[in-house]
Amino acid sequence: MCTAATYQTKDFYMGRTLDYEFSYGEKIAIMPRNYPLQYRHGSKNIEHYAMIGMAHVLDEYPLYYDAVNEKGLGMAGLNFVGNACYQEVKEGAVNVAQYEFIPWVLSQCATLKEAKQLIQTINLVKTPYNEHLPAASLHWIIADQSGCITVESVEEGLKIYENPVGVLANNPSFDKQLFNLNNYMSLSPKQPQNYFSKQLDLKSYSRGMGALGLPGDLSSMSRFVRVAFTKMNGQSKDNERDSVNQFFHILGSVEQQRGCCEVDDGKYEITIYTSCWNSQKGIYYYTTYNRRQITAVNMHKVNLDGQHLTSYPMLDDEEFYEQN
Repeated sequence: MCTAATYQTKDFYMGRTLDYEFSYGEKIAIMPRNYPLQYRHGSKNIEHYAMIGMAHVLDEYPLYYDAVNEKGLGMAGLNFVGNACYQEVKEGAVNVAQYEFIPWVLSQCATLKEAKQLIQTINLVKTPYNEHLPAASLHWIIADQSGCITVESVEEGLKIYENPVGVLANNPSFDKQLFNLNNYMSLSPKQPQNYFSKQLDLKSYSRGMGALGLPGDLSSMSRFVRVAFTKMNGQSKDNERDSVNQFFHILGSVEQQRGCCEVDDGKYEITIYTSCWNSQKGIYYYTTYNRRQITAVNMHKVNLDGQHLTSYPMLDDEEFYEQN
């Protein structure tokens, strides 16, 4: 499955893991300001904000998994199977297909405030990109340096949650994930103290016993708790190198290793990629399961006034540095 998070030092960062049993050949795709965005049920958007993100590129169209625009607004879609429910197309409504939700928001909104206002006007519909790609069951995290929200399209309608922890995982719904943190309010990075009983002489028997009780399994509820705790207690300097490095360590707390999460006979989820973007600088960083080195793509190194998509294949071959 997947986990996403935000992170603030001097700059604002955001990113996610993509956990699945196989890759769709993801690419880092930069959409310039004049790329013609033709919405399935609406008008054509010629001039818009540029954006960069990870996508499955088909027919020169980026099916974004996550992206950030040139104004610093970021967005990621995570699996929400069993809960996601999209609407039918309605006459006279602003109908937005699920697959175009990320570019629809990021092309028009410069801030989280604008995104919240715009999302409330739409009818999110289940129109697929084509007959081979059904609408994915997703919910979304949207954030900039001012705050964060979670958007879920469920049977009751479109719900927008304030997200004070800046974290998203998968099922169950966000309100239940957030409530579950109450069960972990006693977690601490400090050495544990004996609250069990005054009648027992219980002691910390080792150094490094902070976060005792933090869940370690791969379920989405446990991953939500683990990343929330790691993010909100993690420490780093505020320069770019240390901030990015710390962000990858935060999401590294939930990465999946092949063989530990079986989804079918002989099929295992792995963390296909982990992303981190600097929202102010428009730099998209990533690692993959096979390539631990952090790779960067800067959207401002291409012509953002162009009309054509620029995409880079995700590098997935490990390079070993031989020190002697």
